[in-house]
Amino acid sequence: MSHLEFNNRLDQMSGLLNAFAYNLTKNVEDAKDLFQETAYRALTNRDKFLPGTNFKAWLFTIMKNIFINNYRKKVKVNTIMDSTDNLYYINSGSTIISNRGDANILMKELTEMIGALDDSIKIPFLMHYQGFKYQEIAEYLDLPLGTVKSRIFFARKELKENIAARYEYIGASQTTDMLD
Repeated sequence: MSHLEFNNRLDQMSGLLNAFAYNLTKNVEDAKDLFQETAYRALTNRDKFLPGTNFKAWLFTIMKNIFINNYRKKVKVNTIMDSTDNLYYINSGSTIISNRGDANILMKELTEMIGALDDSIKIPFLMHYQGFKYQEIAEYLDLPLGTVKSRIFFARKELKENIAARYEYIGASQTTDMLD
């Protein structure tokens, strides 16, 4: 089989190979990678294809083997080998408990700071925080658009000052970044 004929047959099979690759991977990008690797291996091993045999089956076998090898590599990478005497590393992972207490305290304090704001700036700020657009807030509160924007600005400014005063030891820039 000539190089040109081989390439034409491979090109004719590309639609079927792409469909099979997607069927194996269930992901468009992974399917493209699998197809590309299959085409590369088929082209580099063109001399191993025996004329008169099933070209489609040969290509599908290459693709299936590549997929299986990649799957085995992924499984092997995710396997943890623990060579300690008492399997310390494997057993230690199950006892780690995530504690979000510090974040909960910070959110509670921030909520209290927002609650202490004057209603004239608190209500537009909370509406903006909940996802309302400036224009929607202006229409709901029957205020000019510029007034709504300035009230939200002043609410942020006051909250930044309160946070900076309360958390001087952390650094004002770290704590006020979450309000921007």
